[in-house]
Amino acid sequence: MNKQEIISQLIEQKRDTFITVSDKIWETPEIYFEEHQSAGYLCQALEAEGFQVEKGIAGLETGFVASFGTGKPIVAILGEYDALTGLSQKKGMVTNDPIISGGHGHGCGHNLLGAGALAAAVAIKDYMHQTGLKGTVKYFGCPAEEAGSGKAYLARAGLFEDVDFALSWHPATTPGIMNISSLANYSVRFQFHGKSAHAAAAPHLGRSALDAVELMNVGVNYMREHMISEARIHYAITNTGGISPNVVQPYAEVVYLIRAPKKQQVKELYERVYDIARGAALMTGTTMETVFEGTASNLVPNTVLAKVMHKNLVAVGVPAYDEEDQHFAKKIQESLSAEDLRAALAGVDKETAKQLKDKAIADIIGPLPAYEFTLSGSTDVGDVSWVVPTMQCMTTCWALGTPFHTWQVVSQGAMPIAHKGMLQAGKVMASTAIEAMENPEIIEQAKAEWQERLEGEAYTSLIPDDIHPPKKA
Repeated sequence: MNKQEIISQLIEQKRDTFITVSDKIWETPEIYFEEHQSAGYLCQALEAEGFQVEKGIAGLETGFVASFGTGKPIVAILGEYDALTGLSQKKGMVTNDPIISGGHGHGCGHNLLGAGALAAAVAIKDYMHQTGLKGTVKYFGCPAEEAGSGKAYLARAGLFEDVDFALSWHPATTPGIMNISSLANYSVRFQFHGKSAHAAAAPHLGRSALDAVELMNVGVNYMREHMISEARIHYAITNTGGISPNVVQPYAEVVYLIRAPKKQQVKELYERVYDIARGAALMTGTTMETVFEGTASNLVPNTVLAKVMHKNLVAVGVPAYDEEDQHFAKKIQESLSAEDLRAALAGVDKETAKQLKDKAIADIIGPLPAYEFTLSGSTDVGDVSWVVPTMQCMTTCWALGTPFHTWQVVSQGAMPIAHKGMLQAGKVMASTAIEAMENPEIIEQAKAEWQERLEGEAYTSLIPDDIHPPKKA
């Protein structure tokens, strides 16, 4: 029996435990910094497996680290468990049917992510116990990935500085390795304060905060022509100051999310956006203040770890899907657009895309891409990758073509397809970790590549020094 078969057996023996944890988190979706129950389910499971759990790390009420073993090497397994707002959805449905209108839902599969990472950490622990392998496995409970950047707080607190390498994964519609970069980001809430007045009888006495928000947005939109093409700036008006048009709005706010390939580029763009906000306040006679929301550094790829992880992904293989899985996936696909399906195949090589064209479930593992690209989104895993060599895999958890952050993701998140992909990810991460732990030269090579990619630049957090994680009930 080879290493992957041993790991697979260890995980299959406890599959019901991991599936139960995942489904409990799915049933109690909690958004950023509020994941008390979700973190609790994971902590209970880890404590039951003999891990030493430390809660409330780096000032995060819903963050924790669970450790097993002693000494080097130290591998970090990253787990997430936050949900998204507005994506409540009943499981196993092929039409949009919320459990609670406007409620939360796991639209990015983080219930699976946290439980799949749990499976990996427990399997590493069991393998160490069975074989006498020396070292330490640490499961990092990382809250607020979607908003709030929990891992950035962990990295700023130095919690990864003794780690030799870190592994994670993400649910997806095709299996693969994330040897990619991503966009760094910075999110800030701009709050404008004006003065209310009767809009007809005494408009000269009012100072409109909503005018300031609108002028800021216009200014930033004009700025778009004069920034690098790879950058992205998004905004949402979160408070318009009221619903009465005959009242001058005394308060309004807008949240901005700024992205660029490098941290320094994000900082420079933010300073320009900030100046535009100040200008809008001056133009309207209002005052302006900012509230930090979150940040993420760009991902640092690592080809050494990517090759090892891809080899283990191939060795573990894809799960077996039965007729019910296929039927359900096809029904989900009927709710998707042709553009969704094309987008799902755009990220794989041409030969694999050709083989997957008419499939409902991606059950083919393509080759490790020979090129690297930059993900147009962001992740706070990037902050970890600046501190320690880091790699992630993806496994098939949803019907081919399913877009992220949709009700279709939530519907599938507690179904057999998702469970199978979650357990597969646990096997791949555990196999990768153990191969590196048993072969120290892999870790040394990964560190050498990591140092080379950093080009002498040390990690600095984009979180302002005076900012601490919010306390939420």
